[in-house]
Amino acid sequence: MNRRTKLMDDGRPIFLQIAEQIETSIIDGSLAEEAQVPSTNELAAFHRINPATAAKGVNQLVDDGVLYKKRGIGMFVSPGAQAKLRQRRKDQFSELYLQPLLAEAAKLGIHPAELKTMIDRYEEQR
Repeated sequence: MNRRTKLMDDGRPIFLQIAEQIETSIIDGSLAEEAQVPSTNELAAFHRINPATAAKGVNQLVDDGVLYKKRGIGMFVSPGAQAKLRQRRKDQFSELYLQPLLAEAAKLGIHPAELKTMIDRYEEQR
């Protein structure tokens, strides 16, 4: 599945998906700190969306301090953005993934030790 398909299949607003895609590129290192981010027109053309929608996603990252603007040149990844984004995602991890996992495990009568064994087995098979 390419990024465009993934982006358009999600039920969330497209501007949030654009922002998350850029965040993910920063977290995984494909967009380094101080690197220039694709322009809103490039993002709009690639995803076949309105440039204003792409700009809304980029501007959200500017407001969050993840990107900064060099007037007349474009948007760039802020120093420290990768660490900031990783910490934010780590903070959200428990709420988004761990709590639902533990709740479902409890419904099924899976004890934490058994769940840990399942995770360990899965990791060994990877």
